[in-house]
Amino acid sequence: MTENDNNHADVQDADTNLREETAEAAPEVAEHDRTAELESQLAEARQQVLYAQAETQNVRRRAEKEAQDARAYAATGFARDVLSVADNLSRALAAIPSDLREDDRLKGLVVGLEATGRELESVFGRHGITKISAVGEALDPNRHQAMMEMPSADAEPGTVVQEIQTGYMIKDRLLRPALVGVAKKPD
Repeated sequence: MTENDNNHADVQDADTNLREETAEAAPEVAEHDRTAELESQLAEARQQVLYAQAETQNVRRRAEKEAQDARAYAATGFARDVLSVADNLSRALAAIPSDLREDDRLKGLVVGLEATGRELESVFGRHGITKISAVGEALDPNRHQAMMEMPSADAEPGTVVQEIQTGYMIKDRLLRPALVGVAKKPD
């Protein structure tokens, strides 16, 4: 400690001693000191209450958001599993040759499979599950997964020219990316 610091400490001690001696002789000074101390404690308590209220409100908002997300995206795992069923149904329908579609013995089966596909799409729609558009779009790594590059004189490089597997969104979140082929400059 320097001499100046020692002098400053001595002055503070003297002020404190003088205030205590004055407070004993004049009760109004002690009362004023006590009031100032209580006002300081009150201000601090008010500040703590405001912080506690703000924290409580933040916790409530976070809990509401988490509950809302849980309701909106609860079916995500189930929806992913059902997508493979939709893929297989689409492949089955695409595999039926047009001459067999007109055959009277298979017509009922084909109509039933098509109706099942439409109902599945309707159920997806009711639950916020939508197909991702891919062909003709610029490659978007947030929605598309490039599986191969294909030389193309017709399409700009980086444009999706083939969809290998349909991608889906559930509300505003990616459920499954579209697997795509992307155009590149011809060799």
